[in-house]
Amino acid sequence: MRKRLRHLPLKKQLNILIFTTVIPLTIIGLYLLYALLDYSRAYQSIVSNISTANQYSQAFKPEMDEDIYRIVVSGKTFEEITGDQDLEDPYAVLDGCRKTFTTLQSATRDEQSLRWLQVLVRNIDTLRERVDDIRESCETGDNYDENIAMLNSDVYILTALIQEDIQTYIYYQVKYMDLMRVAMEKRVVTFITVMVLVLGASVAASSVLARRAAASIAVPIRELSQVTHEIAGGDFSARAEVSGSVDIELLQTSVNDMASHLEVMVRQIREDERKMRKADLRLLQEQINPHFLYNSLDAIVWLIEDRKYDEAEDMVVSLSRYFRLSLSKGREFISIRDEEQHIRSYLEIQQVRYHDILQYEIDIDPSLYQYRIMKLTLQPLVENALYHGIKNKRSGGTIRVTGRKEGSLVRLSVEDNGAGMDEKELASLREEIAKPCSGTTSGFGMANVNERIRMNFGPSYGLYLESQKDVGTTVTVTIPAQSLEENTNEEADHAQTP
Repeated sequence: MRKRLRHLPLKKQLNILIFTTVIPLTIIGLYLLYALLDYSRAYQSIVSNISTANQYSQAFKPEMDEDIYRIVVSGKTFEEITGDQDLEDPYAVLDGCRKTFTTLQSATRDEQSLRWLQVLVRNIDTLRERVDDIRESCETGDNYDENIAMLNSDVYILTALIQEDIQTYIYYQVKYMDLMRVAMEKRVVTFITVMVLVLGASVAASSVLARRAAASIAVPIRELSQVTHEIAGGDFSARAEVSGSVDIELLQTSVNDMASHLEVMVRQIREDERKMRKADLRLLQEQINPHFLYNSLDAIVWLIEDRKYDEAEDMVVSLSRYFRLSLSKGREFISIRDEEQHIRSYLEIQQVRYHDILQYEIDIDPSLYQYRIMKLTLQPLVENALYHGIKNKRSGGTIRVTGRKEGSLVRLSVEDNGAGMDEKELASLREEIAKPCSGTTSGFGMANVNERIRMNFGPSYGLYLESQKDVGTTVTVTIPAQSLEENTNEEADHAQTP
């Protein structure tokens, strides 16, 4: 029997081997293809859900509040607003919003996100009932004070809840996206494990056939076995030397092709994961705080009502400059000059609102203006200094922003003389910002900045915190001194690379 098997043509021996390996490999390949397609569909669905919800995230509350407020103040009935181009029918806005989020319920898989959608729809229905109350009050006659009271106690609170529900839904969708990524990583590990087992079985079968094959093919088969063992161990760069009979060469070439495909597939999966993580951070980074915009517009209205037209004009210019620099035509990197102007505009706006407690100084060496920095690096630190430092001090305070070049490094500091932290609080915050921002429970803004710096420049760069209780806090940003033109050239070279 052994003699008869040894004299079988190599093609028939390989057919036996192929029969024992192709079926499992096909099943694994189909499983991997199904997993990737399912993952892609789910990922696209979540991105679509977030994009749809984000359309209402920024505009729903201010538009709804303004429309109902203007109806109450103007004394118009809801029937009269149909012909007014400056006002939008609140019922049309509510119906469109409810329809959108009802549709999202059928497209949402995550239970937590779905629960918040159900809460959101209930709040929309409640808001519609409150609008009905105001409408009835407007139609009955002179109930201005009562309408204003309902506007403040009912409508504004409900629109704030709805906007918060939308933000919470977006948060859980992003969180669910991260859970999907972790699940996909586990699938990849399972796939590699099964592939290792299949390849191990292939090696065993090849060894049996090699011992029964002619001496002329024994050595190539043994070398091929070694290569497949290295691939099974995770070395996808291993290749078999093509030599021996035509049949053996065909097998060696096939194994080499399989290793190449596996290497490309694993590299692609890792690259997709990196891009997805960067897209998550970019999505969180680009969201504009609607409360900041709403409060700023309120402050402008107050200035105009107090006939402080010059101050109102200055604040409008600062607000326009702030959002123009926030967008930066979609660029991720801007010059330090633009970043300085961005925080200056932010502080100018906030000083109007907190003029009794806030002072600021900006002292960045002009020689740093040519270097690049990630957009929205300093603004979250300045905002943190204001809300957690100066405001908690409950008295006047100063925020000081400085920048200097030290060798090949750029160091930028945001310092406040606010409430500060004790050693325990400081150690806890340092630990939080060292985590990925998706895993933080506090200090999310600083964790986001720190993670983006390390992702783009390397682990040796980032944030460093110093603080003393009742003395103040200093956050230092360390980045490499790289010119903005150098970054532009690198992006152009990358775009031309096939």
